[in-house]
Amino acid sequence: MSSLSCTKLTMFTIIGVIAQIIGLSLFVFGFFPVKPALSGFSGPESFRPPSFDSVRNENHSMANLPPDKLRSLYQELSGFPPFDKLILMVIDGLPAEFVLGKDGKPPRTELIEAMPYTQSLIANGMAVGYHAKAAPPTVTMPRLKAMVSGAIGGFLDVAFNFNTQALLDDNLIDQFFKIGRKMVMLGDETWLKLFPGLFTRHDGVSSFFVKDTVQVDQNVSRHLSDELGRYDWDLLILHYLGLDHVGHIGGRNSVLMAPKLTEMDEVVKMIHTGRILNQMNNQGKTLLVVVSDHGMSESGNHGGSSYEETDSLALFIGLNDVSGHTSSTKNTVYQVDIAPTLALLFGVPIPKNNVGILISETFGHLADAVFLHNSWMSKNLSRLEQGEEYSTVVGAYNEFLRIASEWLSRRATDKPVNLLAFGVAAMILSCLILLSLLCLICKEDFDTEKKCLSKAENKSMRTWHLDETFTVVVIFILVISMGSSSMVEEEQYIWHFVSSTLNLLLLRKALQSLQVARAESLFNLFKGQNKINGFQTISIALLLVSGRILRGWHQGGVNWTDLPDISKWLEQAGDDHVLKAIQLVAGLLVIALSLMSLFVLDLRRKPVAVIGFCFLTPGLLVLQHIMKNQDSMFAPSSFSTTTLVQTIYTVLGFGTLGIAVALPWLSPILTSKTCLYNSYMSASDHKELLLELRNSSFLIGWAYICFWCLLQLLLQQSINSTPILLLLVQVFVGMSYCFYSGPHHKQWVEVALFYYMGMAGHYALGNSNSLATIDVAGAFIGISSHSTVLSGILMFMITYASPMLAILSMVMYISVKGGNYLSLPLNVDSGQLLKRLLGFPCLLPLGLNSILLVAYTIVLILMRNHLFVWSVFSPKYLYVCAMTVCVYIGVSIVAATVIYTYWVLSFKRIMHGSASIKDER
Repeated sequence: MSSLSCTKLTMFTIIGVIAQIIGLSLFVFGFFPVKPALSGFSGPESFRPPSFDSVRNENHSMANLPPDKLRSLYQELSGFPPFDKLILMVIDGLPAEFVLGKDGKPPRTELIEAMPYTQSLIANGMAVGYHAKAAPPTVTMPRLKAMVSGAIGGFLDVAFNFNTQALLDDNLIDQFFKIGRKMVMLGDETWLKLFPGLFTRHDGVSSFFVKDTVQVDQNVSRHLSDELGRYDWDLLILHYLGLDHVGHIGGRNSVLMAPKLTEMDEVVKMIHTGRILNQMNNQGKTLLVVVSDHGMSESGNHGGSSYEETDSLALFIGLNDVSGHTSSTKNTVYQVDIAPTLALLFGVPIPKNNVGILISETFGHLADAVFLHNSWMSKNLSRLEQGEEYSTVVGAYNEFLRIASEWLSRRATDKPVNLLAFGVAAMILSCLILLSLLCLICKEDFDTEKKCLSKAENKSMRTWHLDETFTVVVIFILVISMGSSSMVEEEQYIWHFVSSTLNLLLLRKALQSLQVARAESLFNLFKGQNKINGFQTISIALLLVSGRILRGWHQGGVNWTDLPDISKWLEQAGDDHVLKAIQLVAGLLVIALSLMSLFVLDLRRKPVAVIGFCFLTPGLLVLQHIMKNQDSMFAPSSFSTTTLVQTIYTVLGFGTLGIAVALPWLSPILTSKTCLYNSYMSASDHKELLLELRNSSFLIGWAYICFWCLLQLLLQQSINSTPILLLLVQVFVGMSYCFYSGPHHKQWVEVALFYYMGMAGHYALGNSNSLATIDVAGAFIGISSHSTVLSGILMFMITYASPMLAILSMVMYISVKGGNYLSLPLNVDSGQLLKRLLGFPCLLPLGLNSILLVAYTIVLILMRNHLFVWSVFSPKYLYVCAMTVCVYIGVSIVAATVIYTYWVLSFKRIMHGSASIKDER
């Protein structure tokens, strides 16, 4: 009897997982806390060096001042005549390169022609523009915070971006409100969530429904003419989302990009001609500031730290004198510099947590005029003659402020050491528990097989083969590579290398087993024992070929995304009709391959045909969706399209669940008529139980795999339809290889093979360790209105399509290896059988993931002061955490499915046995 019972194994596994969850949660909240901020709001002390007593007294005295008195006080203290009205136009996702060019070169011709009015303002010195570098993560909410508060938020703001809370820190909007300025907001409803109750009028739209590229901007512009004719506001915020949505759907080079830029140019023209050129003196001076929260990558996504994503725009239109600053279009400032600049231009205190500095060029000759005026008032004529010295001093101060700003922006937050230590200790403990259980399973598996094999075979078993050695060495390769930022950015190369190398080693083993010398002809290679080895050889060869195609499909990574690959070649060589044709063919092949594999086992045809029909129905609906939406990639989803997709979701969900729940109860109809019930717990009964378990697991595992691939054909970009087909081929071919594997092929090596293929497929679908490769557009397919939960689930499914497929395939793997358990002794209890069934398929993914999780946690701590800690290592850690969730979900489904199936089959036999005994009596 084994020393490790199934109950103990389950209990220790659960303890290990719980310890890992607790440790991971503590570490995440300790390493990524909300960045500390100074409480309260800036006051008069913002305009001069204060002492403690003066600050306390001033803040106390000004607390009771009415807004108009407070405004006058700030204006007097600032020393600058402020602007009266501000129009802040936010064009979401607009790269500054589209307006200002790059590296001293103008934008592309089509971009210049798309925004003629804006370009004329810059060329004529009527606007001054900057590349305003945004800090990662480059998503909307933290970037808006940076522009209005001048502060760099915490890294986990990328998660809070989907559930925006009110901004409590000091910021320009609150400062405007305190001095009685009236504010109006049109556009992205994120502003309403950040500043609830502060806007006199507002019309918010959802920023996450990225399929909408038209209505989302029309909802803003429809109020513009009316608001420009009003003078009852001091701040007008316009946040346009359409350009960002165009990027998410079609990338930087989308055919809709130029028309959208033209639409934005018309808005700039309307504001400039209607409010700035023709402004009335008694209504004060109006300043138009056109900004973007972030840029976008070549694929149109954002969130990472590449130049294309951090290259945001800051364009000032309506300043007094910018004729001498046309060269500033080549300058780079920081996004946090916008807050102090606007604060001084509008006579409000600079927010307390600001780390930005003034964009001095926006003040033009105003600063010099104030300096000369103050010199004349003080009769200090000698200072008038020291203009050059004055400029030198100002330059030195600016240099110091810039260095200080960069240091404060990069400064890591204080981390609670005890919390981090406890979190790491809990994850290490969890890893040791899971690895210990895995080692015990390996030992028991070895001892069991040793009893069933001859002496020669036992001697061979005690020898480590190359594939086994390499599978273990891979772990060390992955752990070592995590310490390099470049290897983290280009991790896809490691997984493709690991997967292909392990396949080559398995091919070598299969070829060595072929008895080629005794074969009289090529056909004899597939007779007798050679038949098994021949099928193994073909299976591994197909794995290598499909893996190589997947490797070349997407260049992936961060640094070399511009290199050619198959997806770029197809997109450049053909139009949307070609891509849709490829998607349609891939869909047909997925359906055909799935139906063919359904009839592999010798089962009754009618029930199998019913299952096939349950699969064919959503398959045909997916094909219908592909054909129906062939020409509407950029159009908002219609009601009929949304209804069709929701129908597919429903059929796929209920079809998969129905097969998994009902099939164990109907298992006798799957087997041949010769398999009849005998006396309770007889030898035949024991074999029939295992046979029914094998058949049910095969069909349920088949349903998981094939229905998941259909779902991915629906959600993934059309260019990824072929990789989905190839991943399905890899799973089925891998199952074929495992079916014919003998005792010299360790199960832990086979499970590791699927895990490695799943990770390689993850990058083959275009994913990387940058947040910019997350497919946001696909997360809204079939959703009629924005839902953070639903879109988040779909986004997770799209991102982890391949790893989840590999883990779900373990249900079929258990069935494929079911023949190994038919030879188990009759006295084996259910616990020992379930332990043999689920040991490697569940423990190995948990163990491998725990090693990588602990290793990367330690790496993140060591790299906490690294230059790329927030741009490279931290995004990677978020992916590691998400992969951990993926493993938990996948393993839970596998374990629950097999345990449920075995319980139903055992329950039925117990009930049948009881009925038989009663009949005999």
